Amino acid sequence: ISPGVYLVRELHVRPGTALVGIPAWNYSGPGGSVLRLASEDAACLLNLTDARGASIEGLSLDGHGLGKGIHGIFTNRTQFGKHEDGFRIERCQIARFTGDGTHLDCVWCFSVRHCQLAYNHGDGLTLRGWDGFLIDNWFSGNRRAGFAAREENASVTFTANRIEWNGEENVLVTGGDGYQITGNFFDRAGTCGIALLKSSVPCSQVTITGNFFKRSGKLADPESHDSAQILLDRCQGVTCVGNSIQSGRDDGNRGTFSPSYGIIYQGLRNCVIRNNVLHDGALRQLMLDLGGHAEGVIVEDNPGRLLAMKK
Repeated sequence: ISPGVYLVRELHVRPGTALVGIPAWNYSGPGGSVLRLASEDAACLLNLTDARGASIEGLSLDGHGLGKGIHGIFTNRTQFGKHEDGFRIERCQIARFTGDGTHLDCVWCFSVRHCQLAYNHGDGLTLRGWDGFLIDNWFSGNRRAGFAAREENASVTFTANRIEWNGEENVLVTGGDGYQITGNFFDRAGTCGIALLKSSVPCSQVTITGNFFKRSGKLADPESHDSAQILLDRCQGVTCVGNSIQSGRDDGNRGTFSPSYGIIYQGLRNCVIRNNVLHDGALRQLMLDLGGHAEGVIVEDNPGRLLAMKK
């Protein structure tokens, strides 16, 4: 697809095909090969439901604020297929949709790399599935979470992403397992920087290592547990090690300072929270232990200090 703006309705991508453009988008707006939504009654712009082995590369997908609940990229399934999906989404901007930037329902084996998922009314990316690689992306300014997995989810490598200025959690994982969350930049979440929560099963076998958490809880009630950098609720087999954590306010030294808490944890089993640095890490309490733990919980060597706010 040559550079230009193409007005499109919902496109169904075929298996084993590649839709390739010239990536010239910038942080704020589209550019290069732009597919712009032209229908207010579509479910999405690109439908990848049966697009096994497809590639989406180098495109600006522009929702243009049309309709209600329209996703940028969508898989529309109620159950998992018999074989892996294996599609790739690379070097794309997926922005300004009234639903989620990318809504992946019942998928397994996929990758999203070098993309920006931004300014959508829902999540940047919603996942129900597993075996995903999310590498070197921006999840920026979405009204809900940057990345959210609220139903079945597992086995995700989440590395070298910048997740910032989303209206709710920057990352929300509910009942997931097998996550590697390594080397990411979490900035100015509306609520928690990252929240691992129990659903019918606990979050388990997760590494949160070598990340930077900054200024979470921008929109949260400071009295609530949403005003936290990291929230670990009834998890098992989780390591939270070697992260740097800093509180603050908006750019230009404006806005409200946040969050109230650094790391909140409760109901853990065989988990380690260790060697995290919380220099100016929170406003009220660096580590908040809500109790209810089972065996094998180690919490130690997490130095830091509360932020001394200056007007």
